[in-house]
Amino acid sequence: MDLTSKVALVTGAGSGIGHAAARALARQGAKVALLGHTESELEKAADALRAEGGDALAITADVSSDSEMKAALQTLIDHYGRLDLVVANAGINGVWAPIDDLKPEEFDKTIAVNLRGTYLTLHHAVPHLKKQGGAIVVVSSINGNRTFTSPGATAYTATKAAQVAIVKQLALELGRHHIRVNAVCPGQIETQIDDNTDKRHVEETKIPAEFPAGEIPLRDGKPGASADVAEVIVFLASDASRHVTGTEIYVDGGQGLLR
Repeated sequence: MDLTSKVALVTGAGSGIGHAAARALARQGAKVALLGHTESELEKAADALRAEGGDALAITADVSSDSEMKAALQTLIDHYGRLDLVVANAGINGVWAPIDDLKPEEFDKTIAVNLRGTYLTLHHAVPHLKKQGGAIVVVSSINGNRTFTSPGATAYTATKAAQVAIVKQLALELGRHHIRVNAVCPGQIETQIDDNTDKRHVEETKIPAEFPAGEIPLRDGKPGASADVAEVIVFLASDASRHVTGTEIYVDGGQGLLR
């Protein structure tokens, strides 16, 4: 899965799955632009890639801002001259609450980051991918696609289902430009996403269920690691998956099938 000479953009690259994906792509030879909203975190992540011999560029931007994403893509092109791979990973859990308790501004924020952010990333990246073809990987979730058992996660599941719909739509739209579009749908992964999760009154919507041996059959109940998702992202970004497009791959150790 040699990615030498390729340039990749990874959003939400400061930590978690995004950082793991950036490292995995760099290890295969790709030059990687790490995009996120916290400059210090991004610079630390970029330094970690450089310490391993990678070529990394940190770009600070809010994925929900049209002007900032337009400027971010221009910064990438000015620095590297091209773009071949996009990992649209940036996202939040947001507020999880009963539908009659979930406030409009809370719903809007999750939509803005997860769905508008995915749209803006692709909106500004695709013109550059069209020049020579490439690959897009959207990081979705088992929520909204294989499972619907996270209490109060209406806004989050809506964005994750919509991301997979976008992947399927764009797989056909962009195929003529030799751009492949796929999704990964992680289950429970050890990341910091809980830091931006606000759960409120979720006991009102929770459906009781007990899993004595844990919810993840393949790992004896233990969550997956960010690297588990990153390796699948590299596969989808590389020519090893050259005839794969419009597909979602579940990286959940069987969790979604059990739930």
